[in-house]
Amino acid sequence: MKKEIKELLNELNNLKKNTLISEMRIQFIFLSTKLDFLIAKMPINNKILQPFGYLHGGATITLAESVGSSLSFINLKVKKLKEDKSAVSVEKNNFNVKNIEISANHILCIKKGILFAKAKIFHKGKTLHVIQIDVYNEKKDVISFCKMTNFIIKTR
Repeated sequence: MKKEIKELLNELNNLKKNTLISEMRIQFIFLSTKLDFLIAKMPINNKILQPFGYLHGGATITLAESVGSSLSFINLKVKKLKEDKSAVSVEKNNFNVKNIEISANHILCIKKGILFAKAKIFHKGKTLHVIQIDVYNEKKDVISFCKMTNFIIKTR
């Protein structure tokens, strides 16, 4: 199972090439074996600060939306876990994930360090996924918490 999880993380990290996720230096670092939560990290640098020197809320939302959408993507990609949970069955992805709503409450202002975002899927329906994302620093202080709704669209 660990091999399949590592392959899924590698796929997520490879998909981000030449995208905003890459530009923001977001890296997917952990996926639970039940595929119910995903963790990513993002370093804070001068390019993602607001003019007053604090982390820009838009950068936080970018991290949250990236990890939340990726969690939905993984849950659509993986057909099922085998009962012995030793392997995953991957099917051709005939679906697209579209974020239709995201909200954030920013709790703390920070200037430096590494942000982590943990996305947890709370509702996994056929057409909607509801995800909660907690954004925190290295000390596990909550910086922001977010909720997002993803619309699942069948592709042709």
